[in-house]
Amino acid sequence: MGSPSLILTALSLLLCCSSAVAAEGVLFSSLKPTLSITASFKKGQALVAGEDTITVSWSLNQTLAGNTDASYKTVKVKLCYAPVSQTDRGWRKTKDNLGKDKTCQFTITTGPYPAKAPKSGGPFTWTVERDIPTATYFVRAYAFDASGKEVAYGQTTDTEKSTNLFEVKGISGRHASIDIAAACFSAFSVVSLTGFFVAEKRRRTSSK
Repeated sequence: MGSPSLILTALSLLLCCSSAVAAEGVLFSSLKPTLSITASFKKGQALVAGEDTITVSWSLNQTLAGNTDASYKTVKVKLCYAPVSQTDRGWRKTKDNLGKDKTCQFTITTGPYPAKAPKSGGPFTWTVERDIPTATYFVRAYAFDASGKEVAYGQTTDTEKSTNLFEVKGISGRHASIDIAAACFSAFSVVSLTGFFVAEKRRRTSSK
């Protein structure tokens, strides 16, 4: 039997290797674009968070071989940042390793992949959530296998993510009541300051 220290060392190495494998995840570059995605937004359109909606649909590319989707079990449609809104923003950075990728952070809809034809989903209408920040976006769908790993994708833009994009105007957090209160406070401050100078001038005049 090996010494306890050797056993502990072996276990540590095993755990490190397991963690490294888990962290690797699926590489986006290994996925095939087998899904076709359509969305109701217009090129360059600006949607308002908490108010406007997007209607999306997806389908399997019918030109593919019949068993292409044999492993597909679930489809998740996501809202993704375009490169123009990722510059100098590490928390939105694109990584080939999907376990570390920050491109698509918002889920629009998730559902089972149909076992029979038609191999499609939607239309789904999604209200842009109030916490979606101001940025430029596109829509992407991922197909997952039974183990929950990404196996295919489709998106509304090209491979460079530069076409067919749209904008979302996020909620700033300021409300009209706050702006009114701020304006009233400013007006009150001006009036108070003016009153102070008038009173001070009268005091000096009376003391002469």
